[in-house]
Amino acid sequence: MIKKLLITLTLILVAFIIVVALQPDAFRVERSATIAATPAALFDQVNDHRKFQEWSPWAKLDPDAKNTYSGPPAGVGAVCSWSGNSEVGEGTSTIIESKPGELVRFKMEFKKPMAGVSTVDFTFKPAGDKTVVVWSMYGPNSFVGKAVSLIIDCDKMCGDQFEKGLANLATAVGAGAKP
Repeated sequence: MIKKLLITLTLILVAFIIVVALQPDAFRVERSATIAATPAALFDQVNDHRKFQEWSPWAKLDPDAKNTYSGPPAGVGAVCSWSGNSEVGEGTSTIIESKPGELVRFKMEFKKPMAGVSTVDFTFKPAGDKTVVVWSMYGPNSFVGKAVSLIIDCDKMCGDQFEKGLANLATAVGAGAKP
């Protein structure tokens, strides 16, 4: 009886490992909005961590989160470290590329609730008198990340926050947003 139970448990574990191993090796979450503002105005909000906190959807999830800033106030090398509740977690965001009116790229190092590293891009494309803003996050998918993705839909979880953030960004620059 115990032997059958052990064999069954082993087969379940092997099946689980195979299913996890077959998950994608990388992930990408992306949302966009067309905002009635110039690329320069939007870039200015994203390229400065302190301004980012004014419209970030995560700032609203934990208004008591502790943020510390280092490096230059904006642009390449600007760093924001945060520590908050279980919804916000803990980590560091560093601007690693900054092209005025075009792109802001961040290296995101998450410590809690789950350790990991990803890249976040904000791109700005003029569209008449508006700007298409694309917020994307991508990176490698570790074995643990693959296993978690079987239970938690990262695209929905992060994507919903990106949509809120883009709407908040539009409000911060005094404009409307259309997803």
